[in-house]
Amino acid sequence: MSAFLMPSLGADMDAGTLVEQLKSSGDTVKHGEVVAAVETQKGVIEIEAFQDGILEKWLVDIGSEVPVGTPLANIRAADEQVLSGPAGQPEAPTPGKPEVPQPHDPHPAPDLPEDPAPQDPSPQPAGPEFPMPDLPEPEIEWPEDTITNIATVGQTRERITPAARRRAAQAGFDLSSLGARKSGTTITREDISALVETPRADPLPDMRGAIAAAMSRSKREIPHYYLSHQADLTNADAFVAKTNSDRAPDDRLLLGALFLKAIALAVIKVPEMNGHYENNSFNPSKAIHPGLAISMRGGGLVAPALLDVASLKLDELMRNMRDLVTRVRAGRFRSRELSNATITLTSLGDRGVDQLYGVIYPPQVAIVGIGTPSLRPWVYEGQVVPRLVADITLAADHRASDGRRGALFLKAIAEKLNTPEAL
Repeated sequence: MSAFLMPSLGADMDAGTLVEQLKSSGDTVKHGEVVAAVETQKGVIEIEAFQDGILEKWLVDIGSEVPVGTPLANIRAADEQVLSGPAGQPEAPTPGKPEVPQPHDPHPAPDLPEDPAPQDPSPQPAGPEFPMPDLPEPEIEWPEDTITNIATVGQTRERITPAARRRAAQAGFDLSSLGARKSGTTITREDISALVETPRADPLPDMRGAIAAAMSRSKREIPHYYLSHQADLTNADAFVAKTNSDRAPDDRLLLGALFLKAIALAVIKVPEMNGHYENNSFNPSKAIHPGLAISMRGGGLVAPALLDVASLKLDELMRNMRDLVTRVRAGRFRSRELSNATITLTSLGDRGVDQLYGVIYPPQVAIVGIGTPSLRPWVYEGQVVPRLVADITLAADHRASDGRRGALFLKAIAEKLNTPEAL
């Protein structure tokens, strides 16, 4: 029997809310099959099983928020007996056998003693205990220029017109809050209307706050270094145009697929760029799962992974990219896409940006940026000619690599892009 846990889906995740149970008790589950959906600051994420077996029991109810690492369900192997005694015979459950612990609030209220000491009852208002009806207050018309005095916090007394008082009551505005801003003045209906209608700054959205926390941690803990390299994309652009000449729009290839494949092949040559820095050591990854930075329609940014990119053909990679972008912008992720990225690609080329230097997403050790491809004067075969060129940038972790290896990595990416037929 093993526990199916609330996974950690990024350095900025502390807890998640179970929103879907896609399997029932007794159902068979397979490795990689989606079993549940969890809501985090980044959206709804589909959680996959990490083993084959039978879902024995859900331990967390739908709608419950629990910390990372909390058991969500129990999964047992198909040939595993729930309870077994000597000689493999089923064993009757013994009284008092401990139950599987249920997830609980990370900050529970302290347990009360079995025989609590008597407490003084709270004072009750005198009078009948049945509820009194709410009677409407009579509407009284006041002239606009009639002024009343009201006491506010401290010793200051404010003057407010009845029309302003009515406007505040309609809007649910607390008049006592005006002491600091309108001290010693007459408060009119127009003053209240202006305060009520002034848009208030929205609190920092959860996703933006999560991004800020992760990026602050990155800049605080990771010794970044930065490099850039100009890559000739003329051949890559011609290859894409030729490939797409007789294709429907939904089947066309984009330069982004070539960028991802070139990065995946380049890290084979420079493996220090691909992996995680954890527990004071760099762990290079044999798998190559580049994360692709995707902007959300409602704001925010995520960088889910495209899996095993080095082994994919360009058309297959392009289909996976389209599927990923569609799901992400609809707010649907898969857990392994958020937890398995080994390096990240970010691009603002469609916004006309020539260069961008990303911030490494921990525990990764590198992020590659692609600028806008543009025609530039270029020495090609001994002549200055216009070529399609883009700036490729690298932000890398000095604990895992150095500038020489970073330069070799950028050069390898450019070489791969210059020979797109080999991708």
